[in-house]
Amino acid sequence: SSGINAEWPLRPGDKGIRDVLKIDEIFDAKAAIMRAFQIAKKRGVSSRGAMGDDYIEFKEFRFFLLSLRQYFEYWEAFARTDADGDKRISFDEFQDAQEKIEVWVGPIGDMEGEFAKIDKNGGGIILFDEFCEWAIAKNLDLEDDDDNIVLE
Repeated sequence: SSGINAEWPLRPGDKGIRDVLKIDEIFDAKAAIMRAFQIAKKRGVSSRGAMGDDYIEFKEFRFFLLSLRQYFEYWEAFARTDADGDKRISFDEFQDAQEKIEVWVGPIGDMEGEFAKIDKNGGGIILFDEFCEWAIAKNLDLEDDDDNIVLE
């Protein structure tokens, strides 16, 4: 088929693949994978027809890979800020991570105000989707990622 099913790496039945590959970090980053998938399938006019929106087409695949790399960077920044690993960032975690966050996005004068801007739904925590919107707007860039690697 001409489509790539985004459900493949996300189904519970993939435990066998996870066990063989032994790279749990990728499977823990489902939110990043799904964001990249969603943005890739909205990239252009679709010819999916009967396949529907559960697939990305070959012409969307390159953009999916580029998006996946970027969302993995956001996921890594999110995880570094989420000290207790509950996949939510509390204000205390956000404030405690101020120094490293400012390395990624530049100075933040009012941490409480910035937190409130990110927490769009007012739930008192930052979810990954909210973090991504903020990271994109702030042009977040991890200091130790692989931006400058030259492939030969």
